[in-house]
Parts: sequence; structure tokens; C-alpha cells
Amino acid sequence: MKVKALSRSQASTTRSSLHDLRPTHKNLNPAAHPQARAREYTRAVTAAKLDRMFAQPFVGELKGGHVDAVSCMAICRTNLCPVVSGCVDGTVRVWDMQRRKMVVNLEAHTRTVSGLVFGNGIEGMFYSCGEEGLVKAWSIFPRASYNTTADMDSDDESSDEEEYGKKPKGRRKGSHKKSDKREDEPESPHGPHNVYRLPPSRNSMHHNSNAFHSIDHHWHDNQFATASSDAAVHLWDPERSTPISTYGNLWGGDDTVTTVRYNPAERDLIAHCSNDRGIGLHDTRTSSALQKTIMSMKSNCLEWNPMEPYMFVVGNEDHNAYTFDMRKLNRPTGMYKGHVGAVMDVAWSPTGTEFVTGSYDKTIRMFSVRKEGGTAGHAGSGSTGIARDVYHTKRMQR
Repeated sequence: MKVKALSRSQASTTRSSLHDLRPTHKNLNPAAHPQARAREYTRAVTAAKLDRMFAQPFVGELKGGHVDAVSCMAICRTNLCPVVSGCVDGTVRVWDMQRRKMVVNLEAHTRTVSGLVFGNGIEGMFYSCGEEGLVKAWSIFPRASYNTTADMDSDDESSDEEEYGKKPKGRRKGSHKKSDKREDEPESPHGPHNVYRLPPSRNSMHHNSNAFHSIDHHWHDNQFATASSDAAVHLWDPERSTPISTYGNLWGGDDTVTTVRYNPAERDLIAHCSNDRGIGLHDTRTSSALQKTIMSMKSNCLEWNPMEPYMFVVGNEDHNAYTFDMRKLNRPTGMYKGHVGAVMDVAWSPTGTEFVTGSYDKTIRMFSVRKEGGTAGHAGSGSTGIARDVYHTKRMQR
């Protein structure tokens, strides 16, 4: 019988001192390691994930949150501290971002808060719209007294010098006969300072026919626009309780308008999304429709580029985000992939070179629309349309 045994010298297996590492033996023959590249790739991906986890991108949370799903949020264009959020249960909460604490909880609407927007002034006015068909004006600064639509002119010069978030000593002087507030509702120094509703129409008999779905304030003038279930876009003056202009049935359709946005540069240009999968542009000077494009699926959100206002981005139900040039709506200038659920909201960075998307797949993705040698409309070389960062936490559960 013949026996073969492995034999190594004692010098190759022992350490020369206690501080040396133990010698190891490795077969360098590539044929003996067919999965070497796959293992190295897995190790590299794991290392990259660990680096992102240890980087701790999650900054913090707003304590004392809503008891139901948050349906909308708005930030002030003139002040970085105040943020307002709307909830499905009809409440609106004002937050102080510097302290990350809630300032006040407002019982704003009886149904879902569908939109929030700040005004242009420094007095801290913001507007909320709900699915019950009301738009209400609020103030982030508490006031000693406030009146309704008929008395707003006399209260425009009231003092706002009280400390932010502190309740004033005064109370509301009295309720007006035309006020939309119920008598049993508690008085709030934050408002509502005015209540707006659509005038009765032939469709008012139908359930939820005048529900508001979106609201946006003009970038320069003192007016705001709303999108409602009556397939129309309404323009409002804060000093009047009825719309100053109504744009309905512009393309011969009766589908609900879900999103409306003012252009940052063109004073009389409005973009909107509707349930007929359309994205359209309005000219408020001529009260006419300019252009419209039809997507394969419905668009849920729309935002203009703040630095290049001829560009805008939309989030679609097909899990993608698209950038458009308003001068040529027949095809998008870019398509941004990565989500596995409908894109529910988008927001631009102040530089206009990146935007962030929030999706129903519980993730937030950041996309770069401009590479070296390109613009937001023409991304240049190296633009792939793939998210550069993805964020996800357990707080993003449905």
C-alpha cells in the first residue's frame, strides 16, 4: 500500500516571534478560484453600503408629529424657519425648523388637507385647501385679534411683533355673520383670517364636485390659483371671497385638475396636470390654452426649475420622472428611472441642477439633471438618468 501525505517544514508554519502574524498558505492558481470576481464584487458592495450607513444621512425628525398620514407640506419663500404640514385628518401643523418642534396644531379642515402654500409677504400668511371645498388663510404669527373677509381691510395693519409661537393675550373681538367658522370651534390667534369657497354651480349637487386638489401662490403678485374637481383652474384675490377668473373646459374635457403651478419668471403662465393624463399650459392674460401633451399614465406632481424657468419636472404613475421644455412639449428632455412605485412628489434644489423625488415605494431618490457641459434642458455627456442617492427609513411605511 502506498500513502501520500502533505509535509511542510516547521519554519514555514511557525512564527519567528510572538508579535508576528501566523503564516497562511494560499493557492494562487486562478483555476482553483472560479468565483473570485463575484466575491470581490459582493465585498465591495457591502463596504459601500456600510459607508453609507455609518455616514448617517438622516438628520432628524419633527417631534410631535401627526397622528395620520401627512398629505402635503410647504416651506416659506422668504423665511427658512417656518414649515407647515397638512394631514389626512384635516389638521395643519406649524413647525419651527430651527428647534424642530411644533408651534401650533390647527383644526383647519373637516376632510383631507390637499394643498398648502405660503404667500409672498413677510407677514407669514399661508393658505390651505381641503377636499371639503374650502380654502383658508392662516398666519404663522399669532395675532391678538382677527376678522373675516368683510373686516380684513381694517386688520391689515395689525401688529405682528409678538414672539414666534407665543400665544397672545388678546382674543377675537367677535364673529361676523358671514363667517364660515362654526360657533363651537375654538378660537385661534393663527386664523383662519379668511375663508374662500367656490360659488354654487350646476355641479354642486354632485358629491365632492368642488373639492380642491392643489393650490399655488403667485411668485410676484398677491394672488393664488387652485385646482378643483370641476375640471377648472381658479384664480383668487386674497381680498375677495370668490374667484376673479376661472379657466375650465379649455381642451374640451371634464377631467379633474390635480396640480397647478405658477411659472417663476412668466407672470401669466400656469402649468397643470389632470386626470386625463395631460400636462397643459395656460396663459392668464388671454384666458386661453397654449399647449398640452398626453402621457401614457397620469402625472401626480409638477414643479418648475427655479433657475431655468422654461424647464419643469413631473412625477408619473409609471414610476419615472420626466423633464420637459415648455417650448416643445411633444417629447420630454429627460427620463429618470429607479423607482418601483408611483412618483408622488418632486422638489428642485435652489441651484436647479438637481431634484428629489418621493415615491410610493417608500424611497427618496436624488437625480442630477446637469453634467459638465450641459444644462437642465440638455444634460450633456455622462447623464444617465439614474439616481445618485437613495434614502429609505422605517418612517416611510405606507
